Amino acid sequence: MRFPFAIIGFDLDGTLIDTSPDLTAAVNHALALAGRAPLREAQVETMIGGGAKHMLRQALDASGGIDEAAFRPLYKDMLRFYEAHIADGSRPFPGAIEAVDALRAMGVRVGIVTNKFESLARKLMTELALADRFDCLIGGDTLGTALAKPNPAPIHALIERLGGGRAAFVGDSIYDVQAARGAGIPAIAVRFGFLLGPVEELGADAVIDDFAGLIPALYALA
Repeated sequence: MRFPFAIIGFDLDGTLIDTSPDLTAAVNHALALAGRAPLREAQVETMIGGGAKHMLRQALDASGGIDEAAFRPLYKDMLRFYEAHIADGSRPFPGAIEAVDALRAMGVRVGIVTNKFESLARKLMTELALADRFDCLIGGDTLGTALAKPNPAPIHALIERLGGGRAAFVGDSIYDVQAARGAGIPAIAVRFGFLLGPVEELGADAVIDDFAGLIPALYALA
């Protein structure tokens, strides 16, 4: 049976890569500068998905909040720390790269749409020696931060840059599902990502327990 999709897009944090160790370290670096207690990795995981600024705001709100003037330098310090330690502990989820390679072997074009800044996403994938496996990468600032997920614009851009064709998107958050739906394509949610609640509540077209289930799920969606 011919594979039914020409393009598969992936979210990055919590979908392709478990970035929680390094994001937690960066958040706790900023919290320490603010005189706050550190957070556990499981706590930070629930704050990931809406971009670095959103993540840090939630972390600070959890310990009393902060005014805008004090927030800005902490945010910059967090980004500098994260960039310097971006791949210390981050690793692909089991089976992620094998699934990407299997798609590529079938002639499928694969890309990334993330709310992480494009420069940081490229640095992460380069340091993990994975950048050359993807045909396109669109970050949260590539089109302007106002057009990051859940806006469907970056998914439309991904499809356009990869030459068009039937597409689907794989992610772990409501931002991913809403962006895919807005773009008019199927959304596949991963059960192992940085979830805020039951994955079934995201409203995805399919849910996979691990990457071994991705290609069968895509065939089923056809």
